[in-house]
Amino acid sequence: MAVFKRESRKARHQTQLGAWLTLDGGFAKRPCTIVDLSATGARLSVQNGGKLGSKIALALTMDVRKLTPCRLVWQRGNEIGVEFVQVAG
Repeated sequence: MAVFKRESRKARHQTQLGAWLTLDGGFAKRPCTIVDLSATGARLSVQNGGKLGSKIALALTMDVRKLTPCRLVWQRGNEIGVEFVQVAG
């Protein structure tokens, strides 16, 4: 019998922190709210969610030089789940 080890979910912290998204490497910023946050990702609320690309960057300030690269994991209406991506180098 195969035994699968499920990676435990990281602790999430509820928040209502304002932030900004950039999509697919662009410079246009879209406001969002960080609904909950963990060491590995976040759940975000975005206005007019629409179709988002898989490459997203998250900024806690409007300074585009301080972006956290993310990968879109799921999207339900105006909420999305992102995973923080480690940058090589």
